[in-house]
Amino acid sequence: MKLRKASLLVAGALASVCLGYLLGRSGVRPDSPPPPAPAETPRAEPGEVVAIESRRSGRVVTVEEGESIQKAVTAARPGDTIRVRPGTYRETVYIDKDDVTLTGSIEAGRWPVLDGEGIRNDAILYSGNGITIENFRIVHYKGNGVMGQAGNNFVIRHNVIHDSGVYGIFPQFGKNGLVTHNVLSGIADAAIYIGMSDHIHVANNEVFESVAGIEIENSRHVIVENNHAHDNTAGILVFITPGLPIKTTYDVIVRNNFVQDNNHPNFGAAGSIVAGVPAGTGILVMAADDVVIEGNLIEGNDNIGIVVTDHGHATNLTLDPESEPNSDRIAILENLMLDNGNHPIPEVKALMLTRLSDRGPDVLRVGESRESCILHPERLRSYGVDEFPPCRVTTTAGTRTYLLPEPVAPRPIAAAERGKQVYFAICAGCHAYNVRMIGPPTQVIQALYLEDPQGIADYAARPVKKRPDYPEMPPQDHLDPETRRAVAEYMLRVTE
Repeated sequence: MKLRKASLLVAGALASVCLGYLLGRSGVRPDSPPPPAPAETPRAEPGEVVAIESRRSGRVVTVEEGESIQKAVTAARPGDTIRVRPGTYRETVYIDKDDVTLTGSIEAGRWPVLDGEGIRNDAILYSGNGITIENFRIVHYKGNGVMGQAGNNFVIRHNVIHDSGVYGIFPQFGKNGLVTHNVLSGIADAAIYIGMSDHIHVANNEVFESVAGIEIENSRHVIVENNHAHDNTAGILVFITPGLPIKTTYDVIVRNNFVQDNNHPNFGAAGSIVAGVPAGTGILVMAADDVVIEGNLIEGNDNIGIVVTDHGHATNLTLDPESEPNSDRIAILENLMLDNGNHPIPEVKALMLTRLSDRGPDVLRVGESRESCILHPERLRSYGVDEFPPCRVTTTAGTRTYLLPEPVAPRPIAAAERGKQVYFAICAGCHAYNVRMIGPPTQVIQALYLEDPQGIADYAARPVKKRPDYPEMPPQDHLDPETRRAVAEYMLRVTE
């Protein structure tokens, strides 16, 4: 029998910073609000775990139920706040300007709800800098709940997202952002997916009943802390996807999280990378470097508690010669590991039988991992970490955040580079060069269209579902025709 209450109390002793965010075993459902937003978020000081808020000096525009949020966004000026009253809004909202706050007004328990009705692809897309999105319920979209496309200095907080398609919260190609106090469930890939981004803080979120709870992919300088990842296929993933323009993942701290009972059957798109992750995985590190795992409660994950692996042992991957395939300088510090490995997959069980154990491990290392270390391995059921020396560093408490103390400048996009930058910001989230992700590999698209960039541009504006084993592509008609053409031309000539 699991000692659930006792384990949580011990975890609190190990990671006291988590106590303010213990959500318990019941899970917050889509009809239960997250903790209320503070009335005012203070200005960040160096080292504080507070988002860099853009300065708001504009108007406050109120949207009532029955009115269009997008219409208010289109009319907004930088610095404006758009306040959305409770009600149901059936639309996609695209924010393509800087320093805009989109805030829901929660009144007497009633929320503003963005409802995709199972027919719309995305709820909120932003490409502006200094964007804040908060206090929304987002349900029944096919693509993404909130997706960022090369926007810096973003804040995504206090949202409840359920059944939003492929990703729940997906900032991509951004810098200096905070994702906090969100509740996400029922996502077919990753509930929170940080893609090709830098200086990010992911804290105080609950993610459950998704394929992956939290993914840190091809990103750097990231802290993942105080989250509750439970009842997913896998709890927290830190990895490199080959074939993307950004080739590295490094400098990631995963600490003080509750990673529990991630045994949900994998319902990821067949052939995608995430579809190859076994159910019952707590924390997975693949080909990432300089990752610290500390102070987590890792409990009840039926396959493995922590796995450190490389590209050579992954499924559904084509190697990228420019991505170093191993996980190096991994530090596994103090974590509380309880009741993991009860039903390991056959490959893992075969390894553990060499240790005279038919249970899966707390910690498994498969493939090369240089300069890695572990504290107190004698307390753990493990395989492949015997040569790891004790870690010299015992805590990351001195590193409070990787957020930058001042807003960073917008990402410059020269006219001649527009196709390349937009490809990075939008297309690369679903299309790696030679690896299946959400959409077909770029190589496949090149073979189909050869010297017809306009064909790609036209299809992107009004896509139709062609392949039964891929999800439907969201339309990119928010991009002007010249930009779509520039992206298509770049896509046809890219070679990696």
